[in-house]
Amino acid sequence: MKNKHDDLKVFITNRESACDECRADLGRGRWVFLAGEKGALCLSCADLDHLVFLPSGDAALTMRARKNSTLSAVVLKWSRARQRYERQGLLVEETALDKAEEECLDDAEVRERRRQRETEKRQQIDQEYVHQFAQRIRDLFPSCPKGREIGIAEHACLKYSGRVGRSAAAKEFNEDAVRFAVAAHIRHTMTDYHELLARGHDRHEARQAVESEVARSMTEWERRVRRDVGA
Repeated sequence: MKNKHDDLKVFITNRESACDECRADLGRGRWVFLAGEKGALCLSCADLDHLVFLPSGDAALTMRARKNSTLSAVVLKWSRARQRYERQGLLVEETALDKAEEECLDDAEVRERRRQRETEKRQQIDQEYVHQFAQRIRDLFPSCPKGREIGIAEHACLKYSGRVGRSAAAKEFNEDAVRFAVAAHIRHTMTDYHELLARGHDRHEARQAVESEVARSMTEWERRVRRDVGA
């Protein structure tokens, strides 16, 4: 098994290919994860699409983000000139990057990078669609912690991401699609799933290990708050 500091590796492709699981196009410049016998996977199928990219260049910020992130992946690209893979940056958990940036906010470059990242994220979010998706989450999971439905919807509905919130079923607010988004959020933020992946477990094995915990949380969120009416 890998230890926490044996980062996973994501490669920027330089040739045409397809994800061996969902068959999505993986053309030049797309990011892929090599999953051994399972082949090349897009980040969504590899369950790494929730991570955010931190470009190389700021050693202090990278060190702090990596330290704070349970799960991380080195991004590599083949250099024809040097005939080797070169590091482009790191994929880390967004909360880890936020924490690292807070620790480095006296650095003007870091402040500007955070501003650009937040601007790009806002541009990729259809606010009305996210609001409707979040309301559907609240309808199905009335005991979901207040405000959590917005974060789940924003993550699931990012434009161009290929995430569940962008699917045809989700656009019709299909219950299965919404439940899938909620389950993914719980798995990533409320279980040891990332730790299992970081240790080298296959994502299917890791999902199975936390399945009961995810189901228990979803059941709790589905419970409607009882309001006793006085006589």
